[in-house]
Amino acid sequence: MTKLRIGIIGVGGIAQGRHIPAFQKLNEDCEISAVSDVNKERAQEVAAKYNIENVYEDYRDMFQKVDAVCICTPNKFHAEITIAALEAGVNVLCEKPMALSSEECEEMLEASKRSNKVLAIAYHYRFMKNSQAAKQMMQDVGTPLVTRVQALRRRKVPGWGVFTNKSLQGGGSLIDYGCHLLDLAIWLMGSPKHISVNGSTYNILSKTPNSVNQWGTFDHETFDVDDHVTAYIKFENGASLLLETSWAANILDDQEHVSISGVEGGLSVFPLELYTAKNGMLMNSQAAWVPGEDDPGLAQAKNFIDTCLGKAELVVKPEEALQVSQIIDQIYKSAEVTK
Repeated sequence: MTKLRIGIIGVGGIAQGRHIPAFQKLNEDCEISAVSDVNKERAQEVAAKYNIENVYEDYRDMFQKVDAVCICTPNKFHAEITIAALEAGVNVLCEKPMALSSEECEEMLEASKRSNKVLAIAYHYRFMKNSQAAKQMMQDVGTPLVTRVQALRRRKVPGWGVFTNKSLQGGGSLIDYGCHLLDLAIWLMGSPKHISVNGSTYNILSKTPNSVNQWGTFDHETFDVDDHVTAYIKFENGASLLLETSWAANILDDQEHVSISGVEGGLSVFPLELYTAKNGMLMNSQAAWVPGEDDPGLAQAKNFIDTCLGKAELVVKPEEALQVSQIIDQIYKSAEVTK
C-alpha cells in the first residue's frame, strides 16, 4: 500500500512536541516527506533531527510532493495556508483554533467542499481517553441542561513564542487554551446550535509590572490579549454553558473541568465520573479502567490519516470547529460592548 505523504508547515514547538512524533509512529500508513518554515535554517535543523528528506522555505513548493499537510503556524496564517493547500488538492490537518475569525473559517470550509479534500482541526482534547469515554456515557446523562467549563492556570502566561501577540494569535487565554475545553464540552452536548453569547475579558493582572509568572517572562507594557475570560452561552435546545478560562488566575491549583448536568444524570470528564439518581439513591460511579490511546496526539494523527485513506470519519469536523470560532468571536465582541 502506498503511504500517505505528509508535509509539516511550521516547525516550532507544537510540530516537534506533538505532530512529527505522532506521524512518525504511524509509519506503516504515512511518512513525513517534507517540512517548511519561513526560517529555512530552522527547518533544515528539524529535517535533519527527524530524518525528513525535503525542506522548503515556501510552503507552496511542497504541494506537489505531499498528499496532506499539518499546519503548525501562528493562527494568523491558518486560513491562507489551508485554502492554498486544499486548492492544490492536498488534505489538511490544521492546528487549533481553526482561524483568526469565523469569516476565515467559513472560507476554509468552502475550500474543503470545493476540493473534496479532508479538512481536520486539531482539537486534541476530544481524543483523550476520558473524553472518548464521556462521549459514550452521554446516553446516561440524557438531554444536557447545564454545562460548566473551567480551563484555569495559576500564573502561567506563556512567556515564549507568539502567544501574547494579538496580531498573530487573535487573542490570549480563550483562543489558546479555553477553546480546547469549550470545543470538548459542545461536542459532548451533541453540538447544539448556540443562540446567544455573553462574555467578559480581562488582562489587568498581566499588565501589572513585576507580575509573578511561572512560565517565563513577557512585556507587561505591550500585553494586549486576554488572560481571564468568562462567558455564558445559550443554545436553541434550552441548554446553557458557563465558561471560565485563564492563564493567570489567582487560585489554589490549575483546574481543567468539564461537567454536564442532564435530565437523566450528570458527568465530569476530569476526573471521569457519572452521577445518577436511581432506586431511591444518589449514585457516584467511577471507571475502574478506560480503554483507548494514552497519547491523544497519536490518536488524532491516526484519525486524520485513516480519514484521508477513506477508512474513517473525522472525529473533529470542520463545521464543529467553525462553531467554536463563532462563539469565540462573539465572546470577544460581547466583551468589547460591555467594557
